[in-house]
Amino acid sequence: MTEWTVDSPQRLTVDGPVTRLDVRLVSGRLNVVATDGPARIDVTRVGRRPVLVTHSDGRLTIRQERGQGWADAVRWFRSLARYPSVDVSVAVSADVIADLRLVAGSLLASGLRRQTTVDVTAGQITLMGLRGGTFGKITSGSVEALGVGGDLTLETVSGEVIVADSAADRVRAQTVSGAITCDLDNPRRSEIRLTTVSGSITVRVREDSDLDVRLHTASGRITSGFPQVRTSTFPLANSEGVLGAGEGKLWASATSGSIALLARGVDADQEELP
Repeated sequence: MTEWTVDSPQRLTVDGPVTRLDVRLVSGRLNVVATDGPARIDVTRVGRRPVLVTHSDGRLTIRQERGQGWADAVRWFRSLARYPSVDVSVAVSADVIADLRLVAGSLLASGLRRQTTVDVTAGQITLMGLRGGTFGKITSGSVEALGVGGDLTLETVSGEVIVADSAADRVRAQTVSGAITCDLDNPRRSEIRLTTVSGSITVRVREDSDLDVRLHTASGRITSGFPQVRTSTFPLANSEGVLGAGEGKLWASATSGSIALLARGVDADQEELP
């Protein structure tokens, strides 16, 4: 086992394979990117407590030291806003299984191909080019997924969910208070489930999509750019219809909010280029 205690800006190179990455930070910024070669850790800013790094049996652990006991925990939460932020960047193999957790700040994960779990209490999550299984959760703040494939699950309590340029086999997005915006280029037999309690849902899919569409809102309006999807307003607003062969599923539900289903031309991306 190899251990480092980082109490000032420092760059580390990990000797040996890394198959799992676990990160637990308090406040600041965390960037995790896929790369070739050995794993590298770049700490450019350190807070009041040092960053502890451990590498053992293929597991790379990065965390901030915290006090022990209930008294220390209460003082830690109360003083969170006063903590100097840390800035940590990690470069690892794309095949790493990653579990990334941050209490407050911004977190970016890019290029990983297996299982990625991201959990932020307050701040922002950005997910780029991930594959495999991806789970992102934030209590207060926004989460963006760009170019993500595989199985994608996103949850917020108070914040916005944005999914763009993605061809995930499964998309599950859920908010309590916040909007959901999805621009999807989905493979056949995809499954998309979007749910919000208080907020709007906007979905844009290709004109040639194969989807069985079911939209529902208890208090709001439904609009559709597809004539195949027809809306009834009594007793509640519901829209149903089949696009193409209907091999995939699109299900969207809002308790209090509107739902918009938009059509994107097959060559829309090329037409937008100069």
